[in-house]
Amino acid sequence: MDRLIDAIRAKKNPTVAGLDPKLAYIPAFIRRAAYAQYGKTLEGAAAAVLQFNKGLLDALAPIVPAVKPQCAYYEQFGWQGMRALEATVRYAQEKGLYVILDGKRNDIGTTMEAYAKALLGTVEVDGTELSAFDGDALTVNPYLGTDGVAPLLPLCAQRDKSVFILVKTSNPSSGELQDRLLEDRRTLYATVGSLCEDWGTQTRGRYGYSRVGAVAGATYPAQLGELRRALPHTFFLVPGYGAQGGGAKDVAPAFDAHGRGAVINASRSILTAWQKTGADEQDYAKAAAAEAVRMRDEIVAEVGGFE
Repeated sequence: MDRLIDAIRAKKNPTVAGLDPKLAYIPAFIRRAAYAQYGKTLEGAAAAVLQFNKGLLDALAPIVPAVKPQCAYYEQFGWQGMRALEATVRYAQEKGLYVILDGKRNDIGTTMEAYAKALLGTVEVDGTELSAFDGDALTVNPYLGTDGVAPLLPLCAQRDKSVFILVKTSNPSSGELQDRLLEDRRTLYATVGSLCEDWGTQTRGRYGYSRVGAVAGATYPAQLGELRRALPHTFFLVPGYGAQGGGAKDVAPAFDAHGRGAVINASRSILTAWQKTGADEQDYAKAAAAEAVRMRDEIVAEVGGFE
């Protein structure tokens, strides 16, 4: 996680902007231009998404250290959408942003290795190594156990990548499974968090955090604080800020005494800021940047400085 922490410290901003572009979020002038060229097709939708993202990235790059594209919003537009995702990742990285691919992948053995190669690594084509998406980190569903996580770790070490394991997610029904008590009277989420510490033991960096992070939601601040105390070497990706109801006080328990240990995600509140503020659609990126600054300032005021 050193690269992400360095980026957070450089911009004094522990937030990540989620790039989850619904067509309804995209200004009409962008959609019209894309449809004029490609029609109301998957190609046209993907072109609109990419243009929207580029405008956002131009405005957000000086403010946020990282972005988090959610793969499903691109997959819904077929291979054309996946091409837009790849182009979005490249464009973001060219601007110096750390890219967390939110794919929540989950499988075992060589299948998980294939996911790792696709989203974080390289694939060999008759002796030639090529990268597909080449994100900096990937969200991972852990519910196949170590068999579904272990295949990722060698590649993470080789290519300086990280993973974020789903531990205590922000959605309302997460407790149906994650809060269940196991035979040792620990919750399932606490057990998965403990596994994150174990999986990352050999990969701790300069700041003490390993390559195996955890997803822990802002909508459950008590559990967030519990996990921060229990997992001193596990960096948190914290969804649930903004549109889902989480605020600065809710995310504060995710941080350690140095103001490190977490990056806070907001997606909808940034992407739709132009609509919520009544801004001209041509100023959608400016509105997104203003919301990103407001979010940063609110969290920094609550958490304090970053050492």
